Amino acid sequence: MLPNEPDHKLVWAASIAHADAMIQHGITIQRYTDGFLHQKVLLMDDQIATVGSVNFDNRSFAINFEITMWLTDPKAISDVEAMLVEDFKNCREVTMEEVTKRSWPMRFLTQAARLLSPVL
Repeated sequence: MLPNEPDHKLVWAASIAHADAMIQHGITIQRYTDGFLHQKVLLMDDQIATVGSVNFDNRSFAINFEITMWLTDPKAISDVEAMLVEDFKNCREVTMEEVTKRSWPMRFLTQAARLLSPVL
């Protein structure tokens, strides 16, 4: 689940390139359409959940003071699952057709932004 609208256009363009590559390998990408979504959430087999703001990049790990909470309490995990179920109701799936119909200028822009991802 990724935001449908950008907060930073270059980061958003890079995310499109990465998401398109995942779609081409059979991974489902959902775009959240009800405002901006910045949370980082992971739910693993109803056993562990994480909620936080940390991105997997150097800026989050070394510069920004970000945090992610790991949860093992069954009630907390259930609450995270319920939150995700509600969030997915406000999503649209990005289809392979959408990916293949992107204009060449948009493809160029997203791939160029992807090259900058390590420093974004």
